[in-house]
Amino acid sequence: MRGKNHIILRARTLLPVARPPIDNGAVLVSGNRIRAVGRWADLPRPAPGKTCDLGDAILLPGLVNAHCHLDYTGMAGMLAPPRTFTDWIHLMISAKAQWEYADYARSWRSGARQLLETGTTSVGDIETVPDLLPEAWNSTPLRVVSFLEMTGIRASREPEGILREALAKIGGLDHPRCQASLSPHAPYSTTPGLLRQSAEVARKRGWRLCVHVAESEQEFEMFRHARGPMYAWLKRNDREMSDCGQGSPVQHLARNRVLGGNLLAVHANVLARGDAALLGRHHAHVVHCPRSHEYFRHPPFPRHRLVQAGVNVCLGTDSLATVRKVRKQNPELDLFEEMRALADSDPGLSAAGILRMATVNGARALGFAGQIGELTVNALADMIVIPARAGTAEACAAVLAHSGPVSAVMIGGKWAVPPK
Repeated sequence: MRGKNHIILRARTLLPVARPPIDNGAVLVSGNRIRAVGRWADLPRPAPGKTCDLGDAILLPGLVNAHCHLDYTGMAGMLAPPRTFTDWIHLMISAKAQWEYADYARSWRSGARQLLETGTTSVGDIETVPDLLPEAWNSTPLRVVSFLEMTGIRASREPEGILREALAKIGGLDHPRCQASLSPHAPYSTTPGLLRQSAEVARKRGWRLCVHVAESEQEFEMFRHARGPMYAWLKRNDREMSDCGQGSPVQHLARNRVLGGNLLAVHANVLARGDAALLGRHHAHVVHCPRSHEYFRHPPFPRHRLVQAGVNVCLGTDSLATVRKVRKQNPELDLFEEMRALADSDPGLSAAGILRMATVNGARALGFAGQIGELTVNALADMIVIPARAGTAEACAAVLAHSGPVSAVMIGGKWAVPPK
């Protein structure tokens, strides 16, 4: 540890997540890494170094938001919940047609600020305007994995050209804290060729791959039965529909060799028999977005089936274009709100289990297992502070009850939001 800056953070309750809570706990940070975790009385005292006593507070890992659309933050409250999923797609296309580059840039920065203030330190973000990068990355201290969104239906472009353009953009990006990868948007909005080629490139390069899948009953009906409103609409728009009527959306991904341990399958709300087992066998990760799920009034999220099949299930916020207003107030990006929404819809799930979904599970999904989402030796020093007098037995419940900005945020050993 010679030659590095050292700081000890002490709090009434330390919540490492990957291990039980610690009363009167502390974390030793050296440079951008955690070097020791334990009781205050037992921690080594490096010299030179300083101690930051956080008092009556819970010190825990920064939250990991595995799925977000920062580009759409400014659309909060614009779109009333639609009657059907395809109705929402039409509304979204119309709204985006009114926006310019500056709108997306403002929206991205606003969303990043909201996440930081509410304790997210790492985010998997779908990027629809790649030209925002890397300037957007430089505007925030967050760790960001930007998944460049690709579609191929409306423009009738060849998969090779779409993928080549995305890879060229990624190749021109270099950042010490942020990175980019690929997101063929969804089975219904892309061609099988784009899915296959994207998955192959991501596997070869060791990248994560993000795909929205099985989000709605209309998508499920389109692929399983080759009928329904989504099927009819896309057929009218000249989508080649021969890939429909052959199984569920998840089975469609399997046929096109998309499933794998690098896949973030976003939503997975509507599953056929055997889909959960299929995702589990391929070690895919599923990202659940509770408030977006409620906005569309999707069928109950099949969390239990997925977990029973060995799937790593984590949490995301999705975009604010798919979150309801509460008491006429526009929503904000906030993983605490997502955790509480999940607790309301899935009362059998413990507070500790929900917190894991917003930390260690999200870290696994984004490819940072052991590096973020937990307070453990050699992990990155990404931490947040919540004011609370709760002891170790009540710590997880106190975290879920927290509302509003957190007291402090550290990312990579530096205060992004200093303690007051």
